[in-house]
Amino acid sequence: MRALQLLADRDLRLVDLPEPPPPGPGEVRLRLRAMALNHIDVWGWRGMAFAKRQMPLVVGAEAVGEVAAVGEGVSRWKVGDRVAPYGALTCGHCRRCRARQDNLCENVAGVMGFHVDGFAREFCNMPERLLVAVPDGIAWNDAACGPITFSTVEHMLFDNAKLEPGETVLVHAAGSGIGTVAVKVAKALGCTVIATAGDDEKCARAKALGADHVVNYNTQNFPTVARRVTGKVGVDVVFEHVGAATWAGSLLSLRMGGRLVTCGSTSGVSAETNLMMLFQRQLRILGSFGAPMRAIADGYQRMATGILPVIDTVVPMADFAVGLERLESRRVFGKIVVTL
Repeated sequence: MRALQLLADRDLRLVDLPEPPPPGPGEVRLRLRAMALNHIDVWGWRGMAFAKRQMPLVVGAEAVGEVAAVGEGVSRWKVGDRVAPYGALTCGHCRRCRARQDNLCENVAGVMGFHVDGFAREFCNMPERLLVAVPDGIAWNDAACGPITFSTVEHMLFDNAKLEPGETVLVHAAGSGIGTVAVKVAKALGCTVIATAGDDEKCARAKALGADHVVNYNTQNFPTVARRVTGKVGVDVVFEHVGAATWAGSLLSLRMGGRLVTCGSTSGVSAETNLMMLFQRQLRILGSFGAPMRAIADGYQRMATGILPVIDTVVPMADFAVGLERLESRRVFGKIVVTL
């Protein structure tokens, strides 16, 4: 089978590998159909792995496919089912896993495509418990954006920030994969959306997605705009994943008792925080990493209602590195999808 392996930092090669063995008890063989690129793919490609890993490594952290074979005792799936694999190898038996808090697993064996072999291959075997059903009618390229992209937004906005209809939310990097989804999901909920982006073209496209107000953060002061839009009150929620460059302004943009939820730090991992403002204004800072499997299913239900990802580019597996370079350059608006 064809697979895409990382041999060294920024050294990706398309290779032929043996197909996996027949699925064992409780396992399912997947025929992968499409992948979506994320910053975790860029980090791995650059060599920014935060745990030991062995090369060569099959890349790809977010994917979708169909069941090609089932092992003994598998009862949840049959051949032909459309499914999305969960990208973290959780233990399934710790207290967090039993509580369906999969992303807090106490014994996780790694993230696929980053620590262990990922999905950039034609076939792979997965435990049946780590699969989520993809509703009929959702195209492969859209479905590929469910396991990480949509689930991350679900987990950030609803599990953590508890976003409610009618609230005002500030969405940073609204041209990113999760930013575009956050704008669409928040608008569908009936929220007022203030979106930031790094150039006027992305701002215009965010406006076209439904954002009520857009801010070019390179030419405008977004906390000032947030205060003006809300009558000097501040926003209810900040959807933060930029990091150091926007951190102080994000806190300034919040209303009394507002919530900042963050899942990323693409502009830097360290930032100063005004602690007096934090406790006097009773702000809440919520860290969010990954998502439970339930959030993937919730994301697919949103897709089924017509809230679909914004696809920037579709490339074949041989051009995976081209997609990574585009994502790294921040020229992207929406998601880059890789077909298999």
